[in-house]
Amino acid sequence: MTATTDPSDSELLQSMMAGDEGALAQLYQRRARDVFRFALQMCGSAALADDVTQEVFMVLIREGHTFNAGRGSVSAFLMGVARNHVLRRLRRERFYVSMEEDSQSDTARKTSRTTENPLDDLSRTETIESVRRSVLALPERYREVVVLCDLQEMSYVEAAEILGCAVGTVRSRLHRGRALLIEKLRPADKEEAVEVKSARCFA
Repeated sequence: MTATTDPSDSELLQSMMAGDEGALAQLYQRRARDVFRFALQMCGSAALADDVTQEVFMVLIREGHTFNAGRGSVSAFLMGVARNHVLRRLRRERFYVSMEEDSQSDTARKTSRTTENPLDDLSRTETIESVRRSVLALPERYREVVVLCDLQEMSYVEAAEILGCAVGTVRSRLHRGRALLIEKLRPADKEEAVEVKSARCFA
């Protein structure tokens, strides 16, 4: 008796193109979350990220036949489409939306749990928000590699597939992106240090 294995993304795509709606649903369930997270971390808007996710799978339905396994994985194909749609929307609308909705839901989840030190949770939430804002403020070419490699935890090879560039380019952009991120976060750290020092003076 042989053990059954889940079909690969490529196999699901082939089945989907042959008219299997169940394969599309399975592929969506498997990959939609990653596409949404990438779009959200790139644009800061849950509504826009949701739109992009739907658009990505509509493209897959229409143009799935253009997928070439020799050029990369189905996941990389989907993320590449997501990247193009996010950048197009941001350039067209010319604004970035804060992650307010996502932040409120995170805060609600944290405050609903009983913690020994709620101030620790508050500080952690503020730190996460500071990082998110700083990532959103990065130029696109650096933001996308930071999102892919640091937030999505993808390898340089996977990021290079999605961005359509050399691995060396990913490395150099990531190095620069991290440096810019540190610069953007440093003023906040200094300000917090000043506030703590002032509080001690008045204690």
